[in-house]
Amino acid sequence: MAQNTIAIVGRPNVGKSTLFNRLVGERKAIMDNVSGVTRDRHYGHGEWTGKYFTVIDTGGYVHGSDDIFEEEIRKQVELAIKEANVILFMVDVEAGLTGLDEEFANVLRRTDKPVYIVANKADTHARGHLSGEFYALGFENEIFPVSSQNGSGTGDLLDAVVAHFPEEGIENPEAGIPRIAVVGRPNVGKSSFVNLLLGEDRNIVTDIAGTTRDSIHSHYNAYGKEFIIVDTAGLRRKSKVHEDIEFYSVLRSIRALEESDVVIVMLDATRGLEAQDMNIIGLADKNRKGLVILVNKWDLVEKETNTMRDMEQAIYDRIAPIAYPPIVFISVLNKQRVHKAIEKAIEVHENRSMKIPTSKLNDAMLKEIERYPPPSIKGKFVKIKYVTQLPTHTPTFAFFCNLPQYIKESYTRYLENRLRENFGFEGVPINLVFRKK
Repeated sequence: MAQNTIAIVGRPNVGKSTLFNRLVGERKAIMDNVSGVTRDRHYGHGEWTGKYFTVIDTGGYVHGSDDIFEEEIRKQVELAIKEANVILFMVDVEAGLTGLDEEFANVLRRTDKPVYIVANKADTHARGHLSGEFYALGFENEIFPVSSQNGSGTGDLLDAVVAHFPEEGIENPEAGIPRIAVVGRPNVGKSSFVNLLLGEDRNIVTDIAGTTRDSIHSHYNAYGKEFIIVDTAGLRRKSKVHEDIEFYSVLRSIRALEESDVVIVMLDATRGLEAQDMNIIGLADKNRKGLVILVNKWDLVEKETNTMRDMEQAIYDRIAPIAYPPIVFISVLNKQRVHKAIEKAIEVHENRSMKIPTSKLNDAMLKEIERYPPPSIKGKFVKIKYVTQLPTHTPTFAFFCNLPQYIKESYTRYLENRLRENFGFEGVPINLVFRKK
């Protein structure tokens, strides 16, 4: 169990995500007046009176429902209860005590962890007095009337909660840990892939496109390294996005891509590379992220001798001039090459932070330049004297020469290809700059 962890639980539409956003100090969880917006567990980090803590937002718990999402949400809520040190049971003073609250209270009575009833929507003193009826649920701790919308009452609540935390906690357990974002169109198998890697049902999986709505962060240890792996909502074209919830899901997915170190773009083998996949790959390249392409559902493709090679070539042809990402063909359903995929993502991350000594760089690249020097332009001959790697996040190489303005794009591509031949950098965009010597 993680130190200093708070789980916010309750029936649908009582304001759990609004309180979550207030406790972590940013709009991390999607909020909407529609019931059932949150589905998976969602994590954030907060601080109160010098104590740092992790907050888990959960979906609305509905007891005994046959709905596929509500059944899966129940599992996620139960996992959050197991993981937390303190549980905030959220109710709604406006709606009063409901049958769903009473049924969920029975679930919480099975835990030996401290449970605080948080009576939300108590925007006025009069509404705050209405919270008294929730004492009928029989929990021994004080009930806290709050307004998660404007923040009133949350200070008293946090005073009580952090009293259960003996240690100061970690300000941000995710700081400095590399991030891998799994992105792609809806229903290509992103959540199933992440669940298989983690060895648990971290994210809800159904056959319905758009099941994942928010970007879900999970810690992942493999090959002696720690990563944060981020499952994202499926990215559709603008014209296909009709609901506000879906619009915010797309924004969260794009932000997850922008904040990541490595992006895994997942394709559906039965549909091949589509226009939206190319947009996602282009976005990852534009943001200079490490990039791995996974072709999932490979088990559903009829194969001949060169089917894999032909599809790989077809993908490279369509995403040209982006030629650096490795392509791995997988089947999440059959657990085929899934660990090779994550090995490749880890390798790409290492390539992204690789530093080449200047002497080694010059030994290799000056020979390549001598073999094929920059073509003369208007009678001017460009002479490249030496090359060095700059201290940047993405591999960037500075070539010092007499006439940098005469270096053409075709020659830049030649140099990039020679750098990759000599030093690897698979899956990583390379920046080349030319400076006057």
